[in-house]
Amino acid sequence: MKGIILAGGSGTRMYPITKGISKQLIPIYDKPMIYYPISLLMLAKIQDILIITTKEDQENFKRLLGDGSSFGVNFTYKIQEKPNGLAEAFLIGEEFIKNDPCAMVLGDNIFYGNNFVSLLQNARYRAVKGISTIFGIEVPDPNRFGIMEINSLKQVVSVEEKPVKPKSNFAITGLYFYPNDVVEKAKLIKPSKRNELEITSLNEIYLKEKRLYAEILGGGFTWFDTGTFESNLKASQMIAAIEENRGIKIACLEQIGYDNGWISKENLEKSANQMSKNSYGLYLKRTLEKKKD
Repeated sequence: MKGIILAGGSGTRMYPITKGISKQLIPIYDKPMIYYPISLLMLAKIQDILIITTKEDQENFKRLLGDGSSFGVNFTYKIQEKPNGLAEAFLIGEEFIKNDPCAMVLGDNIFYGNNFVSLLQNARYRAVKGISTIFGIEVPDPNRFGIMEINSLKQVVSVEEKPVKPKSNFAITGLYFYPNDVVEKAKLIKPSKRNELEITSLNEIYLKEKRLYAEILGGGFTWFDTGTFESNLKASQMIAAIEENRGIKIACLEQIGYDNGWISKENLEKSANQMSKNSYGLYLKRTLEKKKD
């Protein structure tokens, strides 16, 4: 299975910071923002990952992440010339995806909750079997998001893109799992009134074919679209509190790669030594020590 991270866009909601750097490269507490969506794909056991960036920012992503070998994954990079809609990611990634199922996560989305790894792996399984999965969560301001209407059985009835009068409070988050015909379906989409290839249009195709599954994230989950100053700060505070209280690191890519058996102890130790003067590197050292025990 393949994975895509859409990390393009101009980030105008975070000017003046994003005049000089991609928003997906700014920190959420102690890690670059893009570490968090990468970690989701890795937890879903996806190793082949396409990172879609703007032309101006691509070299910065490559300098930060390299080819992915230090995490046990394989990064490919493509450019999105301008923000033509989320569904365009599958057209940009056509050669990368080929005939595989594909997950996509937006580069500014952060998720945290109990048993999330199982939900990710279940979504992967459904995609392999021909069923797409979208993740929904209840929000107080549904008109800001794509919305899913669900029935009493939690089945999707309709999807809408930023409706004026939302039919529900369940926002569709920026995490999607699709079967191996996703490129074919994306080619059927016509530009919207905003002149974009909407991800909602793609979801409508699968809904009409009765191949759209909704995973509803309950009260134990937190989701951030960190494309604003306020959400960035709140996400950083949450991550800091959890890490400090529990002594863990969220979205620690080296640890996930090591736990998945994708990198060796020597590779993990090398990364730990490179960052030995901060808490991230010390955490990697503790991870190694625990494995010895």
